[in-house]
Amino acid sequence: MKKPFLTLSQVQEIKRTCPTPFHIYDERGIRENARALKAAFAWNPGFREYFAVKATPTPGILNILREEGCGVDCSSLTELMMSERCGFSGREIMFSSNETPAEEFELAAKLGAVINLDDITHVDFLHKTLGRVPETVCCRFNPGGVFTLGEGGGGFQVMDNPGEAKYGMTRPQLVQAFTRLKALGAKHFGIHAFLASNTISNEYYPALARLLFQTAADAARETGCHVAFINLSGGVGVPYRPDQPANDIAVIGEGVRRAFEEILVPAGLGDVSIFTELGRFMLAPFGHLVTTAIHEKHIYKEYIGVDACAVNLMRPAMYGAYHHITVLGKENAPEDHVYDVVGSLCENNDKFAVDRELPEIVPGDVLVIHDTGAHGFSMGYNYNGKLRSAELLLRPDGSVKLLRRAETPEDYFATLVW
Repeated sequence: MKKPFLTLSQVQEIKRTCPTPFHIYDERGIRENARALKAAFAWNPGFREYFAVKATPTPGILNILREEGCGVDCSSLTELMMSERCGFSGREIMFSSNETPAEEFELAAKLGAVINLDDITHVDFLHKTLGRVPETVCCRFNPGGVFTLGEGGGGFQVMDNPGEAKYGMTRPQLVQAFTRLKALGAKHFGIHAFLASNTISNEYYPALARLLFQTAADAARETGCHVAFINLSGGVGVPYRPDQPANDIAVIGEGVRRAFEEILVPAGLGDVSIFTELGRFMLAPFGHLVTTAIHEKHIYKEYIGVDACAVNLMRPAMYGAYHHITVLGKENAPEDHVYDVVGSLCENNDKFAVDRELPEIVPGDVLVIHDTGAHGFSMGYNYNGKLRSAELLLRPDGSVKLLRRAETPEDYFATLVW
């Protein structure tokens, strides 16, 4: 059973100064998880986690991760700007974008970020934009086909079949890009790939590692290029449903180590650094969307209306994603009612839960929507004139810090020209 990291009494105290809905993050959990990841890959001296800024673009969170030794993975101009303002610099920043405007490559180069090229045509575009190519550069690989894990596909959710994904280069293009970049002056190379999203399997990362390690060994042999690092990207998931097992990052790290020893070391690539680019794994379990029940409706189904809506958490409305819900103060009550938990948007898909078994809910009850620490606030928007909520941080001593205030109508109207 999923348990919230804050209590009803804590929420009632917070609501004195910050009304619901709001997102809140657990600092203790974030730090402990970052340290567990670092320990799992401590066998690799050059290891670094590049947190995917798009998952939680909040300076207060980025600062915690920087203190824990993480870098950042950026995919836009403003993410680069935010990372710089948070104190990240040079090779602490990975810039992985696609269909990239020239100005974004220019800022990435100015900051000394490691640029990860998504397509073979971007090699000459980068050279034309900068008048050079960086000495260290990365290329994104797409193996095509369907990435499977064991018989029957292994039971993890694939974001895109690689062959139908818009990201990355083919195997021949990767070799061609390395060769061209080397001719233009690049000296150190990286390989990156992102093939699956939210895998609940300790086998995914080691399987991906084997694919990338063999690709790196072959590319180094064919081109004579120095492969300095391999970025395993994201894809290590979290159990959104209470009956799903959690990944064991120590087991995952050991599986990658074995692949490293079996493939890269014999190929003379034992000095390669391993990078990760995790967002969901790093943050999702350590964030809650806290909302209050304000209405109940009894028609063909039973509805509970809350003061949050899809602008605060888009995933359920966007593709039916499951997020567990706890009714604070009723954690041990029987779940003998079936509700749709809904928001106030003029869209019928604005539902946090459909036919969910929950304790009896009455207006005034506080609901915690779990696992919103990644791809929660960050996907917010202003449809129906709705305003994005505040973000808070629960400190280890129990105090609460404001990370981002809630939007106001003045914010909504600020960019308009009347």
